[in-house]
Amino acid sequence: MDFLETVKQRRSVRRYTSQVPDETLVNTILECARLAPSAVNLQPCHYHVGRSEDMRRKVQQSYDREWFATAPLYIVVCADTSVAWTRREDGRSHAAVDAAIAAEHICLAATALGLGTCWVCNFKPAVLSDALHLPPHVEPIAIIPVGYADADATRPQQRKPIGEMVTVW
Repeated sequence: MDFLETVKQRRSVRRYTSQVPDETLVNTILECARLAPSAVNLQPCHYHVGRSEDMRRKVQQSYDREWFATAPLYIVVCADTSVAWTRREDGRSHAAVDAAIAAEHICLAATALGLGTCWVCNFKPAVLSDALHLPPHVEPIAIIPVGYADADATRPQQRKPIGEMVTVW
């Protein structure tokens, strides 16, 4: 699948089959996340993969939705704010930006491999941080459920026309 086709095929999947993705596929996805760019190449991201039933339940407590529980595994993208680059001009940390780039690499890699994902950021960070035993300088940025999409799991993609989103000058 070429890149543009991968981008066009990516959807937010909100229902998964029970089939667990092969470890090789998950490792490929994680390798794509590892290769994501980061500000000043500081690589502040860390990834927690929840496969066990116990860990899946803990992650689900941070985002209690019926569809979310159907995912066979979760990748939690975290950012280490003690490592991330901070812009001197305004003190803005790029930890969350770097983690967002890596999260999108995860979503696109999964799509290219025939898997579904959904970018979840409407979770309870304190609950997730406790479940993962994160130190205070490591923040959970996104939870990415990963699995095979149920046949009726996707909706048509609705995007604004490019003319509404681009200014050329």
